[in-house]
Amino acid sequence: MSNLGDLLRAGDPDRYLATRAAPDWIQARLWPLYAFNLEIARAPYVTAEPMIAQMRLQFWHDVLDEIAQGARPRAHEVATPLAQVWREAGLPLDLGHAMTAARNWDIARVPFADEAAFEGHIDATSGHLMWLSARALGAAPQAEPVVRDLAHAAGLAQWFLAVPALKAAGQTPLIDESPDTLRRLAGAGLARLARARAARGKVARNAGPALMVGWQAGAILRRARAAPERITQGALASSEFSRRGSLLLRVLSGRW
Repeated sequence: MSNLGDLLRAGDPDRYLATRAAPDWIQARLWPLYAFNLEIARAPYVTAEPMIAQMRLQFWHDVLDEIAQGARPRAHEVATPLAQVWREAGLPLDLGHAMTAARNWDIARVPFADEAAFEGHIDATSGHLMWLSARALGAAPQAEPVVRDLAHAAGLAQWFLAVPALKAAGQTPLIDESPDTLRRLAGAGLARLARARAARGKVARNAGPALMVGWQAGAILRRARAAPERITQGALASSEFSRRGSLLLRVLSGRW
């Protein structure tokens, strides 16, 4: 798993940090899923050619089809462990396909049609990934609404952090940049975060590491609600000391 750890440390440091101290069996379940997400997330941005980006996404679409068919996994540092996790945990392939399809937005570089489309994108990326991760660690079906509430808050927080970079890449990441709209979105995210934490008892303790990746969501969304202009200014991130300290407290308490 060291190769996947190196890949995540460089490309998805927050998820890597959230699971770095987890037992080996948890890393073996989560890191292939996180690496798959990283591969499809960056596919539209490693090339200026839409056709090549589509080919990269098609590769992962085909990998998922091969997993469903029981075919021998490809000799690829992510595809091989991904196939093992997906089959052992009995994960739904349609969620993986939806995650891959959602990245067409990044290739198309067109604005979201409406707020529902924006929220659907958050759900198809952050939501599906966190639910797959929780499922891989044994979360029961009744935990899905709780996991998805947390995933929405975490995904929204990460999206707000990424707004300046997305705009620099030619994207239109926000439907409306008005302070009132951004404040409302942040408030809605905080409400879902509070709802998830109030119902944490519905999520099996073993699945907790899959939800620990949302450790920064509350602080980021509170800053966004208090000062929405910080979103477009790229001024939402916590200091490195605060970031690591808040993660340590949650890991020690086990309360995501």
